[in-house]
Amino acid sequence: MTLSVFARGLDEPVALTFAPGDAAERLFVVEKPGRIRVLAGGRPQGQPFLDVSALVSTGGEQGLLGLAFHPRYAENGRFFVNYTDRRGDTRVVEYHAAQGAPDRADPATARELLHIEQPYENHNGGHLAFGPDGRLYVGTGDGGKRDDPHGHGQNRRSLLGKMLALDVDRAGKDRPAPEIVQIGLRNPWRYSFDRKTGDLYIGDVGQNRYEEVDVVPVDRLAGHNFGWNVVEGDGHCLHDLPCSLDGLTRPAIEYSHDDGCSITGGFVYRGAELPELDGVYFYADYCTALVRSFRWKDGRATEPTSWKRILDPENALSRLTSFGEDARGELYLLSQDGEIYRFTRRP
Repeated sequence: MTLSVFARGLDEPVALTFAPGDAAERLFVVEKPGRIRVLAGGRPQGQPFLDVSALVSTGGEQGLLGLAFHPRYAENGRFFVNYTDRRGDTRVVEYHAAQGAPDRADPATARELLHIEQPYENHNGGHLAFGPDGRLYVGTGDGGKRDDPHGHGQNRRSLLGKMLALDVDRAGKDRPAPEIVQIGLRNPWRYSFDRKTGDLYIGDVGQNRYEEVDVVPVDRLAGHNFGWNVVEGDGHCLHDLPCSLDGLTRPAIEYSHDDGCSITGGFVYRGAELPELDGVYFYADYCTALVRSFRWKDGRATEPTSWKRILDPENALSRLTSFGEDARGELYLLSQDGEIYRFTRRP
């Protein structure tokens, strides 16, 4: 396996996805300052698909952070974005594609589904993904600062530090009520559902000691408590004091800050180009550009593998913000420096 350059010259790309049922097999890249660009054959098209830069705050971890297309996008043209507004609050908004212009969205169709006040400028979550139950999953951070000072992670009445689910197909024009599905997250920076099994993989950013990946089986998506702000990583008490682990879901893997400082969650590979890797989950680190993988089998992580030496022998990768997946299940890796790489078979 190797990484080949798929696209260059993008403005802080933080997400890459496809539109279900799209015959053109385009890819859509989210640029943090507030634009969604259409990629055709790796080439950004002239005008943005959507430009909300006038609505978005972009400092630090803020910006346009997430994009998800409705599973029936080919029929209804609906898609959803997650961004921090000028006040720094989280907004999840629905849009529709423009009639007769497949490479453009219609800004006039904006419909806000969720607004969450953010107490600080970091830990905004920001990702969006449709689950196998047809609902839109919204991962939220704990609101920022150190140690989750307001205790959002364990507060079941707060929408921060949670995995939420929205039934966007509910009849009527009312906002869908967010359901709290999981609690105890610090900042879920990229999560994905395995397109074959439906299992949920969450990369949750740690504080100053450990990063983690949580794996949630499809037959029990709800009811998990991942432990923040009681523990960090796999049962490490936050304040080095005795703490109870009762009722907590332990992570699939953790790694210490000897190896990185901010996890970037990825995908389970389900493409055709590298069939040897079918079922392997990939993740990375923003700070050190490590790329690692494991295979989830019988309720545990197996075959842990480091790909840094193979994929990045010259240490050229940096600021890895996200993974992407196309309609065929092939995998991509995004750098905030402006490049998108594709996982390919080595010639």
